[in-house]
Amino acid sequence: MSRAVARRSGTSGPGAAELDLQPEEIVTAAVDIFHESGLDAVSMRSVSSRLGVSPVPLYSRIGNKDALVDAIANRLLTDLAPSTGDDEAWADYAARWAHELRSRLRNARDSRLILPPRRAAYVEASRPLIQALRRGGFAADAAVQACRLLMWATVGFGVVETGAEPGGRRRRTARPGGDPGGLDAGEIDTLFELHIRYVIEGIARDAGPADPARKGRRR
Repeated sequence: MSRAVARRSGTSGPGAAELDLQPEEIVTAAVDIFHESGLDAVSMRSVSSRLGVSPVPLYSRIGNKDALVDAIANRLLTDLAPSTGDDEAWADYAARWAHELRSRLRNARDSRLILPPRRAAYVEASRPLIQALRRGGFAADAAVQACRLLMWATVGFGVVETGAEPGGRRRRTARPGGDPGGLDAGEIDTLFELHIRYVIEGIARDAGPADPARKGRRR
């Protein structure tokens, strides 16, 4: 039993429990249900049952089911951008940024949480990447474009990755991911490394700073 539910069990009645209900508790209960049973199990009724209240106060504090899904996504994806130092090459930071985003997307593991491109967490995560690109010598519009390319490349890979399954009979190939019959987790990781490397190299070639000393090549 969660601490929120345990605390409610000691209240004098459902009215007191509902008046005491906080939006953060609702989201926490919804995230717990998501981790236990998947997004399809999350509903206003299942969350209210978990909290020991009626569904009514959830609507006034969160909104509808879509708003609840947004709240789950923002909880799982908040503060996803890694910190960066002023002396870190933009390409090194971009690679770390993409890997951290992928890690958080794997925790979310449902395309309905991952796909909407205007999620507040994505917008917030874009800022340090754009700043790193600007410090690396990118023009303002080039930095925004590069950020968008990396965001879409990583989110798109994350969505496809959620449906990837190992194949049955496998054959050894020279290139990871080269077997049309399927791939394993290690090959997926290698494909992501290649995927992001190609994107970063393309950005450096086509939109990077004119000064070679500021190109920020990955070490």
